[in-house]
Amino acid sequence: MDSPRGAAVAAEGFGLKGPRGWAFRSVDIDAAPGALVAIEGSSGSGRTSLLLALTGRMRPSEGRAEVAGLELPRRMAAVRRISALGPVPGVSDLDPALTVAEHLRERALLQRRFDGSLRALLRPRAERSAAARERIEKALSAAGLDLAALPKRDRTSVRDLERLEELRLSVALALIAEPRLLAVDDTDLKLSDADRATAWALLRSIADSGTTVLAVCSQAPEDAVAVRTTGAVRDEDEGPDAAPVDTDRDALDTDAGAGTKSGTGTDSHTDTETETGTDTHTDTETETGTRSEENTYEEGAADALAETGRA
Repeated sequence: MDSPRGAAVAAEGFGLKGPRGWAFRSVDIDAAPGALVAIEGSSGSGRTSLLLALTGRMRPSEGRAEVAGLELPRRMAAVRRISALGPVPGVSDLDPALTVAEHLRERALLQRRFDGSLRALLRPRAERSAAARERIEKALSAAGLDLAALPKRDRTSVRDLERLEELRLSVALALIAEPRLLAVDDTDLKLSDADRATAWALLRSIADSGTTVLAVCSQAPEDAVAVRTTGAVRDEDEGPDAAPVDTDRDALDTDAGAGTKSGTGTDSHTDTETETGTDTHTDTETETGTRSEENTYEEGAADALAETGRA
C-alpha cells in the first residue's frame, strides 16, 4: 500500500446477460492505475453485476475487458487474486454478531492460508503473529478506522457500528490482502451528506496511495472516472410485454463466481460454465488460460475458521 501498484481497468462493449435479459451492456471504461472509478446508476441498473464482473467474480457475456493487463473472462481467477471486495451485499457481508476484533483476526488467518508461501507458513508463530498485526494496523490506518473511538473498542459488535464505521471496517478487511483493485458497493447508501463526503474522501485517499478503486454509487463525484449503467437492456426479439429484468440479482444467480460466503467475506469461486449454464469449474489457470488446479479454497477456509472457533 505504500507504493503505487494499482490495476489499470479497460473495457469496450462490455456486457453480461442473465436468464431473463441483459444486466448491463455496452459499457466502456478507460481507467489508469490508482484511479477512483465511480459506477453510477440507480438501484437495479446492473451496477453490482458490473462491479463483480470487473473483479473476476462474474462471467461477462460480450465485449472485452482487461484488469492489470489480464483479459476477462479468460483470466478471471488471476483477476480475483489481485482484487478484493469491500462491502457487497449478499457476497461479502459482515457478520453482525461478530466483534471488530474477531472479523480482523479471521480475515488475517484466511489471508495467510490463501496467499502465504510455504516459507511464510513455516515461520515461528510469533513472527507470523507480528506480521498479521502489522497488516491489520496498516489496513485500519488506510481505512481511517480508529478502534479506540468505538463504543467497546475492538470488542464492539458489527451490529453496534454506525454505517460509516461499518464501511470503514469492510474496507479495512479488504485492504488486509493488499489488493491492486478494491471494489466497494453501495458507497453512498444511507449516508448523510457529511458522511457521504467523508466516504468519498476515504476512497480517494486509497486511490491516491496507488490502489485502484471501483465504487458503486447513485451519483459520482466530479473527480472520479464516471461509468454509467442504465439498467436492463431488452433483446430485440423480446416483445413489448416481456417481463422486466431484476438485473443485479439475475446476473448474480447465473454465475457462482460471485462466491460462496464463509461468513468472512472470503469467496469460494467457480470460473467456467457450459452452454446450459451448468458450472464445470476449477479455480486457477495456466498462463495459456487453461484451468488446471482443483479448487482448494473451501478446505483452506475451513482450516482457518477452525482456528477462530467458527468451523
